[in-house]
Amino acid sequence: MKLAKLSLCLAMLGLGIASAASSYKVTLPSDLSAGTVMLKAGDYKVEVEGDQATFKQGKQEIKVPVRMEKSASKFQDTTLESSGTNLQAIDIGGTTTKIVVKTAN
Repeated sequence: MKLAKLSLCLAMLGLGIASAASSYKVTLPSDLSAGTVMLKAGDYKVEVEGDQATFKQGKQEIKVPVRMEKSASKFQDTTLESSGTNLQAIDIGGTTTKIVVKTAN
């Protein structure tokens, strides 16, 4: 019985550590620059940890400096905010989370 409880506690701890980084699915309809890097059009898994987002597409990983912001209300859909070909932010649908791309100074 004690072994089962210990196993359950370790499994819960493992899940907590594994979920420390937030991940989202995003589709870029066209090539966009994010900070100093170019992101090709396509589907990405975006993982955010601290002040860095990792855009994953297949085996390719592109790291981009970001900051997280919270909106007063939930975003209905996931939308991209851009200026020309520069990605400025990603509003995550169903949440109050906004991923803001840091610009190069």
